[in-house]
Amino acid sequence: MAKITLKGNAINTIGALPKVGEQVPNFDLIANDLSTKTLNDFSGKRKILNIFPSLDTGTCATSVRNFNKEAAGLENTVVLCISRDLPFAQARFCGAEGIENALTLSDFAAGEFGKNYQLTIADGPLANLHSRCVIVLDENDKVLYTEQVSEIVDEPNYEAALAAAK
Repeated sequence: MAKITLKGNAINTIGALPKVGEQVPNFDLIANDLSTKTLNDFSGKRKILNIFPSLDTGTCATSVRNFNKEAAGLENTVVLCISRDLPFAQARFCGAEGIENALTLSDFAAGEFGKNYQLTIADGPLANLHSRCVIVLDENDKVLYTEQVSEIVDEPNYEAALAAAK
């Protein structure tokens, strides 16, 4: 269980992120066009998983914008922005913001991704949403880098995540 905070108030996740060097499990997430995307769909590419509670918060939206901007210059790397927002909301956000280099994926139905990756918030006002974290995977889905952001309203360490993906 990771201990994090929301505006200084202690909350917890259901577990700990996968460790560097571990193989992560496959996932089924819903894309903006309602198709199902799996981790296997991105085989052979490095993956930056930008995970957060909701696009309807300033910090989450900023992280998607920043990773979208940086993704344009990354070779053989895909940025996957994952939340429990509905695909319709994700599509609307991407259209309004001109997000073209990062892919938003939804775990809205049962939150299985959050449970399998142990990053679901366990208690507090954001219970059952995803905590803010970044996981970078190599071409074979092994973990290169993780960050569990300790204060949900803070942004992730973009530089460290991008360096791990190179």
